[in-house]
Amino acid sequence: MGCILKGGGGLHSRLLVGAVLLAAGAGSRIGHRPKSLLELGGVPLIRRQLIALSGAGVDEVVVVLGHHAELIEPVVQTFPVTLVRNPQPDDGQVSSQRLGLAALTGKLDAVIVALADQPLLNAQDYTALIGAFKKRPAGTEVVVPHVHGERGNPVMFTAEVREQILAGQANVGCRQWQAANAPAVHAFETDNRRYKVDIDTPDDLAAFERDTGHVLRWPAAVVA
Repeated sequence: MGCILKGGGGLHSRLLVGAVLLAAGAGSRIGHRPKSLLELGGVPLIRRQLIALSGAGVDEVVVVLGHHAELIEPVVQTFPVTLVRNPQPDDGQVSSQRLGLAALTGKLDAVIVALADQPLLNAQDYTALIGAFKKRPAGTEVVVPHVHGERGNPVMFTAEVREQILAGQANVGCRQWQAANAPAVHAFETDNRRYKVDIDTPDDLAAFERDTGHVLRWPAAVVA
């Protein structure tokens, strides 16, 4: 029996939550560099994500690597996570997502799929997503943050959705499942823009500095 947590005006059984953290991309739009190794305050973004997931009480984490795995792996190997390498990362994010979902081993109630290049997400943001998932409307199985009408990340869904994705065709991931099962998707409406901020291009780096006053820097290993 899970412990009982009080929050949001009611009692909720503690969920067993797994997470898949995606970090397999080539970074082709940002000079073919590993975005997850960008540093904020001297800390790589991927480590910030792992710290946030741990702070939110996530029970199991799988990190999916692909391109730049030899650079990223040393940065995360001290964390108690499962590392999975996508042998064909150019097949797209769905292939990495499915590998990560398949690598989760625990008896889980729900799964979070997160991106390793979101610089501002913290433990409170993950906790808020988990809280929204617990209080989602009856009949819904996926919770997606929506910021002023725009989809954000990460997303969270039931263990049953995970099983259905893995039982489906190779080109089916969470987004495709949502498209086929729209009534089962709940929009977590929030004004928290941290769910929307990620880094894909040099323009994103410049916008991040302009909007936040913080600078994201490449580590020496990537610049060299």
